[in-house]
Amino acid sequence: MCLGIPMQVIEINGFTARCEAKGVSREVSLFLMQDDPVRLGDYVMVHVGYAIQKIAEHDAKSAWELYDEMLAAADAAEGTAHA
Repeated sequence: MCLGIPMQVIEINGFTARCEAKGVSREVSLFLMQDDPVRLGDYVMVHVGYAIQKIAEHDAKSAWELYDEMLAAADAAEGTAHA
């Protein structure tokens, strides 16, 4: 399974951006986004270090809500398995 992570662009330098999500920042390549220019503050879906598409802020927040729920469920299941 492949997973894209929604991140917000906080700095751009050529085809490289510093993106942030949930307090974690990463260097992300914008090379694949040449046909859809990215600006500061935009949200992008990041997969293996590449921004692959722009997304709306509300979609990024919805994705993180789902990820948080999945992580909580996995933690609960892991805690049950060790009980």
